[in-house]
Amino acid sequence: MREMILSYNIESFEYDVYALLTSFYPGESSKQCIAEQPTGSRDELHVHQNEDATVSMLFFAGDVFSYDKEYVFTPSSAGEKEIKWELKRFFYDSLSDMSGRTLPWGGLTGVRPTKLIMGTAKEQALSDEGVIQYMYDNYRVSPEKSSLGLKIARLEDSLLEPHRGRGYSLYIGIPFCPSTCLYCSFLSYAIYAYQKYVDRYLECIRKELQAMTGIMKGGGPDTIYIGGGTPTALSADELGRLLDLIEEYVPMENVKEFTVEAGRPDSLNADKFAVMKKYKVSRISVNPQTFKDDTLKLIGRRHTVSQLYEAFAQARVEGFDNINMDLILGLPGEDLNDVSHTLDCVRELAPDSLTVHSLAIKRASRMKEWISQHGSISGMDYELAMKMAQDTADALKMKPYYLYRQKNMAGALENTGFAREGRYGLYNIIIMEEVQSIYAIGAGTVSKKVFTDGSGRIERCDTHKDLSLYLSDIEAMIERKRKLFGEDK
Repeated sequence: MREMILSYNIESFEYDVYALLTSFYPGESSKQCIAEQPTGSRDELHVHQNEDATVSMLFFAGDVFSYDKEYVFTPSSAGEKEIKWELKRFFYDSLSDMSGRTLPWGGLTGVRPTKLIMGTAKEQALSDEGVIQYMYDNYRVSPEKSSLGLKIARLEDSLLEPHRGRGYSLYIGIPFCPSTCLYCSFLSYAIYAYQKYVDRYLECIRKELQAMTGIMKGGGPDTIYIGGGTPTALSADELGRLLDLIEEYVPMENVKEFTVEAGRPDSLNADKFAVMKKYKVSRISVNPQTFKDDTLKLIGRRHTVSQLYEAFAQARVEGFDNINMDLILGLPGEDLNDVSHTLDCVRELAPDSLTVHSLAIKRASRMKEWISQHGSISGMDYELAMKMAQDTADALKMKPYYLYRQKNMAGALENTGFAREGRYGLYNIIIMEEVQSIYAIGAGTVSKKVFTDGSGRIERCDTHKDLSLYLSDIEAMIERKRKLFGEDK
């Protein structure tokens, strides 16, 4: 693996250039530094703002100077935002020329492209064709991705109308897992090593729920989502205790969706399904990520494909009719044949929704270390893999209903949720489109207040990620939410 250097003297845009560089040259090790002149590294991209209001981009491949492009802009004639995107288009077009590639989402690096697409459609009063052209001209987004984003944004808009600017949703984080997956960057404590903390953790959840009834002035949430971690890493009795606390403290009359991220088949059994059904959980996930046993073992998921089939069948027996499955495209060692096999299995089981993730390499995951030892992960055609997943969703009569992006995603693609009519994950849309406040409980969670005064303002507060610190400082965590949501003491 070669190492690429980004050097620059134009600090205002170093993040944008670096994000584009790593997207155009995935799998390469990249570093950045401030330098007035090229450092002389073998593979270096140097971005330089000159005194005459020009920006130069120089590229050295090996020992050879191979690219030189200059852009002239006039800061006095445009606002800061316009100048930023003029320069980003210059950076994008230059890197596209150098690499011979285009990126499906062009120069966009944000998490929520559907917000931009829908905002453009409304503000500019454009036709669908006009939106697609605008997104290419300004951001270099491909027509296919703009069309997908527009379709999802319109569906989201209709689903969110009853919740926009009113009500709130409740998130409860359970930070325990059977084991930590190779790609995972979420808060995760191995349940076998941290079992002694579970009782204290649930007691803290009780305190937070009790406080919430005062902080949110007695109103109930529109959706409840229990995530993690793996909530079903708890025993059936512990899970029942958690759900009983919710029933005791949370007004349930407005709840439209109650999700438990069941996730790992090795954390599921008939007793846990029965407990969730008793407390009227309406939506669950049974997540394979892949249907290849060798990959499951490699990424640290201590279950087999046969266990997944058993867990899914048991969920159907218990009467769950809204089951989501998560898949990850681009896992180590997998090719298009493996993706095809996984999608064949998905068609056989026919879940009610499907969330397809392009593998994102997170700094906090063990995957970074794995790559440093083993090299790049996969050379598959990621766009074709995503198209295969879309075809599977179509065959199961699912529509794409939400979408988001992350840094360092395989193929510079996206994560997309598909679902059958009436089985859309409402909480997923609410948190992604930021139209409603989220009251978040548990270690490592982030509450979000969406102001309804027309300002578009959003404020957040977090809780300690460290489990011991969260347990010992619970009153301070509750106080943060009082300040955020404005309870008078």
